[in-house]
Amino acid sequence: MSAPLRVPVLLTLLVVCGTTAVVRAETPPINYMLQCQGCHLADGAGSPGAVPPLRNLVGKFLRVPGGREYLIRVPGSAQSALSNRELAELLSWIIRRFGPEQDAANLAPFTAEEVGSARGRPLVDVDSVRRDLLRRIAARDLSSSGPEGP
Repeated sequence: MSAPLRVPVLLTLLVVCGTTAVVRAETPPINYMLQCQGCHLADGAGSPGAVPPLRNLVGKFLRVPGGREYLIRVPGSAQSALSNRELAELLSWIIRRFGPEQDAANLAPFTAEEVGSARGRPLVDVDSVRRDLLRRIAARDLSSSGPEGP
C-alpha cells in the first residue's frame, strides 16, 4: 500500500476504534464510577450525615409507591449528564449491585421513557420526600414481618 493511501486508512481505523472505545465506556459500572462514586463511594456506603448509603437500601425504595420515581428525581440522577437510556441502565445496575438482594431479584428494569418522564420534574425538598419514603418502607417491612416472617 502506498504512503498516501495509508494515512486515510489509519485515520479511519483510529476513528472507528476510538468510537468503539467511547461506546464501551458508557456502561453502568463506568457511569457509576464517573457520576456517583465520588459521593456514594465505590461500595455504596455513602457518608453518614452527608450522603445517603445505597448498599442494602436503594432497592427498598421499589417497595413503596413513589420510590422508583424518587430514585430518578433526586438531583444527582435528574441533573446528571447521562441520557435517559444511560440513566435507566445505571439505576437498574445500582439496584442489582447494591440491593438488597430480594429487591434486585424482583426488579423491573427502569426504562428510558420512565426516566425521561420523571427526571423533568426534579425534587425540590429531597430530605422530606426521602424521610417520608423511608417511614413508609419501615412501616411496610414491619407489617410484613409478623410471626410468619416476611
